[in-house]
Amino acid sequence: MGKASRKKRAEGATPKPRRAPYVARPFEGLHDETDWVAMSEILPAATAPVTVVVPEGTEVEGHPVPAGEHEVTLVSVLPGAIPALHRDNGEVLVALQSRTSSGDASRDIAQAVLTALAADPGTSVNSIRPATADTPRLQDLLADGQELDVTVHQDFGFWLADDATDEQRAALEQMNDSAVPMERVDGAPSAYWCRMTGRSYVRWILGEDEDAATRAMARLQAAGEHTLGEGTELLGAFRANGLLVPVIEVDPQAEAATFAEPLAALQARYEQALTVEEPLSTDERRARDGLVSRQVTLR
Repeated sequence: MGKASRKKRAEGATPKPRRAPYVARPFEGLHDETDWVAMSEILPAATAPVTVVVPEGTEVEGHPVPAGEHEVTLVSVLPGAIPALHRDNGEVLVALQSRTSSGDASRDIAQAVLTALAADPGTSVNSIRPATADTPRLQDLLADGQELDVTVHQDFGFWLADDATDEQRAALEQMNDSAVPMERVDGAPSAYWCRMTGRSYVRWILGEDEDAATRAMARLQAAGEHTLGEGTELLGAFRANGLLVPVIEVDPQAEAATFAEPLAALQARYEQALTVEEPLSTDERRARDGLVSRQVTLR
């Protein structure tokens, strides 16, 4: 093929989709960012209804997406880790914890929402194409002022439709047997108690910049004010979608509600520590370094 022919062919080629850029805090700017992180990373069984607004002319994989407002139920996970489900009755379920990842969880979820809305009722969306730089983000699709009203479930019963088969019910029972008990703890915007292998923990999601949150926690730890009281221990923290999540081990015999008041006091101490502008002291730097060295990144 001659040079002129190659140039002509290149000019007529369809541009290759640009990869979605990496976003460290994909849910930044959304109401209840910390609960978006909770649903996408730590809650095994949870649901939240949202309203999305699809612009005219929107397509996904060449299929038109109905324009206008749509009610969508966000869920933590779906059977078989599928991204989404469009039920016979028109209900759309979209999982925040799925295998697809473009580097921007906001675009991934938006892609799943649009794909599910474009699918026929009664369709399981078993896979979606990776989001691209042209894929809208949740920040573009969610109705103005949309808040995230999370319901934490103790089992996966929300999976089943009224006409579920015996096989589906049997699979649900098997999943329920392995479900980790988890409850919201009042006293902070997003904190969740869970019990695993005989031990109990409170996972406390901090909504501030990760570096600022780490410094504040270091100040509290150096002052001995970083736990929920006697018999509790800060085990460390992990990073999830750009936010810091301290993990505090608590009395396994105590119920989740027991820690609401101590958590409210810890939240107040943390907010005060955020306002301190002086450089970290030697003890505070040591606490910060220890906290950072024990961090694990989930995403």
